[in-house]
Amino acid sequence: MNLEEYFHRIGLRCPVYKPDLETLKLIHRQHVMTVPFENLSMHCGERMVMDLEVIFNKVVVCNRGGWCLENNYLFGWMLREMGFDCTTLVARVYMTSLKTFSSVEGHLIHKVVIDGKAYIADVSFGTSSQLREPLELISGKDQLQASGVFRLIDQGDFWVLERTGRKLKILDPDFAKSSLINRSETNPVYCFTLEPREPDSLLPVNERLQTDPNSVFSNKSICSLQTPTGFRALIGWTYSEVTFKPEEGVDYYDMRNIKDDEVEQILREKFDIKLQRKLTPVENKSWYTL
Repeated sequence: MNLEEYFHRIGLRCPVYKPDLETLKLIHRQHVMTVPFENLSMHCGERMVMDLEVIFNKVVVCNRGGWCLENNYLFGWMLREMGFDCTTLVARVYMTSLKTFSSVEGHLIHKVVIDGKAYIADVSFGTSSQLREPLELISGKDQLQASGVFRLIDQGDFWVLERTGRKLKILDPDFAKSSLINRSETNPVYCFTLEPREPDSLLPVNERLQTDPNSVFSNKSICSLQTPTGFRALIGWTYSEVTFKPEEGVDYYDMRNIKDDEVEQILREKFDIKLQRKLTPVENKSWYTL
């Protein structure tokens, strides 16, 4: 871990190395605003591996993004290097269309303890459910962020993260019935326990999510990035720009389909990504939503 290079990658020219809550919020917010949540490598014929040196080179040196098993793994390494009390946890993501949590513990997150208080940090979920800042680990408390209100709920055997968003306004009526649109205002995001986990325990999941034909990541090429006013996403050939309007109680979804010859330009101009290999976009039906 080279902290100066990492901080430069997320846009911090004068980084603060003090492991306090203010710093955690700052680096969490900067990460999600500069490093995309994306699984493009597997749709370019490349493997995504849980090797910190490989991930550092990909995300920091080569200016790419990654999925949670890369981004959050890297983020945890950075936190520990800075002196934070950081514990790796795993979660099961809520599958919206099936109305249940996945049976696979496939999402990596962190518990960070500062001055005796615990927080959940997650810089790699993407789209409207992406945390801008860590959440205090307290049950039932509404915690307002850009995309809506998040809350953590202690269910006894496990915790649930849920989000209440705003009403949606789809600007192009052709996308009004798109499977990418989640029309429920309150939804679970994922569930997790507080049992510490070693990242190595996720190596089989890392392989499975890339090879299982039923995996959401096999069925969708995904790239999303938070912006000051909302987020951008390229899912297969569908490019979306979402603008949060809390003062109106509405979020605006500007969606359009792009052609193959536009993909490279969109990735470069909207996500600052330049791929080394040709991307084959994929947009099969699955439970993934914006």
